[in-house]
Amino acid sequence: MLAGMTTNVVFGLLRVAVLAAALRAANGEIADYDIAATNTFVWIGQGLLGFVLLWGTNELAERVRSGDVVVDLYRPWHLQSALLAQDAGRAGFAFLTRLAPPMVFGMALFPFQFPATALQWPLFLLSAVLALVVSFAFRFLIDVSAFWLLDNRGLYGFWNITSGVLCGLTVPVAFFPDWARDVLWLTPFPALLQAPIDVFLGHGSAPGILLYQVFWAAAMLGLGHLALQRAVRRVVVQGG
Repeated sequence: MLAGMTTNVVFGLLRVAVLAAALRAANGEIADYDIAATNTFVWIGQGLLGFVLLWGTNELAERVRSGDVVVDLYRPWHLQSALLAQDAGRAGFAFLTRLAPPMVFGMALFPFQFPATALQWPLFLLSAVLALVVSFAFRFLIDVSAFWLLDNRGLYGFWNITSGVLCGLTVPVAFFPDWARDVLWLTPFPALLQAPIDVFLGHGSAPGILLYQVFWAAAMLGLGHLALQRAVRRVVVQGG
């Protein structure tokens, strides 16, 4: 926990330095992001990274590879729902240890853009929960791919490399060219991080962003359910 908090803060300082230099080169503003909005983007993003667990543990895939998933499938539960409940419990603890500390650190030491209205705070929390669900759905699909691949570490590594850029962790999606930004918002990736940050900053319509997240949360969970239904027909216990 302490190592994760420290890592979030250290990388947040590095990201602030890089983006602040970019803003200075652009006369102080890029795509409606001034120095306060950029600092807010960085510190909320650092907090959400551990909260939504963008880069997961691949634990289910390892259980598929070892054959231990058979025990999970025998239990009287729906595996996807059970793992989502478990992830929600983890996120509740991560809210206190991973999301709140970087935000408080950024608010205390850097120019920070606070929500213009009190309503944006609960809307941000709702958006963060929806981002968690979308993140879980992505990670579940990657884990379930092990039923077909047996070893999905290549796919998992590809996800770790690309997801940060596509979801708005590396730089705001607003920094992308118009065509790339429009294409990204047609995908579920911005729902992971950029959407909650936009709700907090007041960029765009908060109800529209929340509906966008609800749609992708339902769609991705549905896709994961279908994948699980097909996957259980292919269970092979390695080793006999």
